[in-house]
Amino acid sequence: MRKNNRFQPLAPTLHLLRSTFLTGVFIMTLSPFPAQAAETRMPPQAPLQSKTLSLHGDNREDPYFWLRNYPEDPRVLNYLQAENSYTEAQMADTLPLQKSLYKEMVGRMVEKDQSVPRKKGDYFYYSRIDAGQNYPVYCRRKGSMKGPEEVLLDLNAEAKGQDFMALGIYEVSPDQHYLAYSLDTTGAEAFTLMVKDLQTGQLLAEKIPNTYYTVEWAADSQTLFYNVIDSANRPYRLYRHRLGTEAAKDTLVFEEPDERYNVNIGKTASGKYLILQIESLTTTECRYIPANQPDSTPVMIQPRIEGLEYHVEDSGPRFLIHSNDGALNFSLKQAPIANPARSQWKDFVPEQKGAKLESVKVFDSWAALIYRTDARQEVRVKHLLTDKQMTLRFPEHLFSLWPAAEQDHDGNLLRVGYSSMLTPPSVFEIDLNTQELALKKQSPVPGYDAGRYVTERIYATAPDGVRVPVSLIYKRGLKKTGTNPTLLYSYGAYGSSTDTDFDANRIALLERGFVYALAHIRGGEDLGREWYLNGKLLNKRNTFSDFVASAEALIKNGFTSPQKLVIEGGSAGGLLMGAVTNLRPDLFQGVIADVPFVDALSTMLDPSLPLTVIEYDEWGNPNQKEYYDYIKTYSPYDNIAAKNYPNMLVLAGLNDPRVKYWEPAKFVAKLRATKTDQNLLMLHTNMSAGHAGASGRYDYLKEVAFKYAFFLKVLGLNGPQ
Repeated sequence: MRKNNRFQPLAPTLHLLRSTFLTGVFIMTLSPFPAQAAETRMPPQAPLQSKTLSLHGDNREDPYFWLRNYPEDPRVLNYLQAENSYTEAQMADTLPLQKSLYKEMVGRMVEKDQSVPRKKGDYFYYSRIDAGQNYPVYCRRKGSMKGPEEVLLDLNAEAKGQDFMALGIYEVSPDQHYLAYSLDTTGAEAFTLMVKDLQTGQLLAEKIPNTYYTVEWAADSQTLFYNVIDSANRPYRLYRHRLGTEAAKDTLVFEEPDERYNVNIGKTASGKYLILQIESLTTTECRYIPANQPDSTPVMIQPRIEGLEYHVEDSGPRFLIHSNDGALNFSLKQAPIANPARSQWKDFVPEQKGAKLESVKVFDSWAALIYRTDARQEVRVKHLLTDKQMTLRFPEHLFSLWPAAEQDHDGNLLRVGYSSMLTPPSVFEIDLNTQELALKKQSPVPGYDAGRYVTERIYATAPDGVRVPVSLIYKRGLKKTGTNPTLLYSYGAYGSSTDTDFDANRIALLERGFVYALAHIRGGEDLGREWYLNGKLLNKRNTFSDFVASAEALIKNGFTSPQKLVIEGGSAGGLLMGAVTNLRPDLFQGVIADVPFVDALSTMLDPSLPLTVIEYDEWGNPNQKEYYDYIKTYSPYDNIAAKNYPNMLVLAGLNDPRVKYWEPAKFVAKLRATKTDQNLLMLHTNMSAGHAGASGRYDYLKEVAFKYAFFLKVLGLNGPQ
């Protein structure tokens, strides 16, 4: 289930390719090449309008608070458009380079592709995409892949006339007669739910707005459960809908009044139970509904206890419960379905020392357990009726792995996506009875030769003595002379680990002599739950010092120098970019902050904004002085000072519900008025997209080309290519 937070680590290729192979959903960013160079060469100056913000006896002056006032104040749009024009003017000299980079990346993309089919009953389901298409087409064939193709949903057709198109959910009913799907055409992550009759090809009359990312069918294929969002974009209600009835008369199953909690619905792998999950960032409460009794009242599994997290699957007469109960790094418990309260929980797979149990997939006879340890993943399996356990062996030691959303439960076949910094995205199917791996697909990358590149792991030492892993890839034969252009990326929040994954677009940099580095900093769970806890709340500054230490380690080990080092991060990783740039502006030559959460203190003081109350558990509640004082020490907007800064490109989305457009806009306005250097400072706002940007795979590559061109420009490498 998707958590509703500012988690959107925008080093996005892995997420894109995961979707391609396992679900077919594409969510990408858009930045088309301008038709001609703009003529604006003078940087915009946002008007000053004094506003004093006071709390805890502290007064903060915010002269750009008025930038929140779109669309009421026309000056806001004028300013954003002026910044866009300025950015286009400053980047005009890179247009040939952008086009060259784009051509390279398209050349490494298989333009006509198809996902690995998934069998469900008599049908094989898959998605395909053709050359020139931005979006996938969802299809099925009956009997075998040689049967006639049925097109279930063509996102290219749905996207006609739209600036933005995103698919939220795509769920075929158990009897395979209906398709429930939802679309967002603004980027605001408010989806409209629709149902299609797959026998007639016609849409049913119901159209349900403001739904979120979870919808589930009951066993009767006539009943749908869905969640809806409130004014703060929080999924707070669960409804039950009967096909053919008016949505206005749908039954409210559950409403959560506490603003820290989201309401979601899922289904156990066996399909026997629907799980109503009420969840904050630190606490869970689950209830179940038998899938064949959709009108029944949800049955409590375990009432919420602050700090207790758990997720539920079923296995025969018992629930298997993935929980942190008495296990910092999580374990797997079991409890009888007839009495599933915590008092009945017993260990099934105890906590593993030094390894975080990230997720569990349950099959008829096996459980597959995915662990995170030492900034890498492991998959261990356990037979459900015996003590037989083993660790699955994959081709490499360091890899990124993600299980498919739907598995062959009865066949005990585990399907996973797999890649590494060297290996293109692949799909493995593992027979859990024999532990044999079958490679079903590996993404072809035209012209790519893994032997041309080397991966390496180094360790940085943080100020408190903690060793921070840094994963690298670079071209074979690279000399450690301290002169190599280097791009360092990280995220460092919400327990989201930085995966050692593959990115075909990265080759464009590697072939230009770049070192590409991933910093596994605290705030993620790369080294387990404690790694996360030591990078949140009153430990948040460890995230920034870890990143700075990683940059210094790259320099110390002879890979690069401050004049050759550029950095990138998005969303909460954008906060990272702002914080480390304030701390050590001398350490970096260029910075990209993508939809950055940079006005952290003011945002966390405004409970009317989406996600604020939910995220008190991540950042702290600054209405309490202890957290106010601490957040103020690192909030990027509040710590801008009159000093030299590196070259910076800041990206925003006008419809972004997670990080409002005004955060990057205010940050750039204040930085431009305060800094003492003549380095580039640019803001680009996507006027028709949200947090993940606009959509379309070709447009995404234009965005990547734009970013890479910025890095090459500030490094003095934007000459003829």
